[in-house]
Amino acid sequence: MKIKLTAPLTDEAISKLKAGDSVLINGIIYSARDAAHKCLVEMLQQKKTLPFDLSGAVVYYVGPSPEKPGQVIGSCGPTTSYRMDAYSPLLMEHGLKGMIGKGKRSKEVIEAMKKYKAVYLAATGGAGALLSKCIKKSEIIAFEELGPEAVRRLEVENFPAIVINDIFGNDLYEEGIKGYRKITLD
Repeated sequence: MKIKLTAPLTDEAISKLKAGDSVLINGIIYSARDAAHKCLVEMLQQKKTLPFDLSGAVVYYVGPSPEKPGQVIGSCGPTTSYRMDAYSPLLMEHGLKGMIGKGKRSKEVIEAMKKYKAVYLAATGGAGALLSKCIKKSEIIAFEELGPEAVRRLEVENFPAIVINDIFGNDLYEEGIKGYRKITLD
């Protein structure tokens, strides 16, 4: 059974999620990769207003390909998340509640997720064309000069993801490794 989430996320919704849960996200999420994250953190450090409200926000680590005629957005598969690890704790401190990408997160980011009650979700890599069908509207809202790495406001419908790290410090990747070792060593 998939859990329906509405973005922006609430603490109540996040508190019910466990590593391994399958979710469908509806609402507004934002695209941002490492170059955009650097710009956002610099804006926070300079006490400037961000191009979107971080309170409850979900950021999808993606740099979509150009859309073809008639498409809302091009292929948009997740990028490797560790490149955002240096920036994520400060963004969570300011209200970021969800991150979507692929791959493991650092211990510092996992600790920040526990402290600030945020979750990390994985989208299926290699399925960018399929994921783009869940995006109903796309609008560049900041850093247009970054091209595909510009921040976009995305309206999503039933965007599929899996909870990798929950607010309790659970890590689906680590649990999977332990389960595999138990099977192979028994």
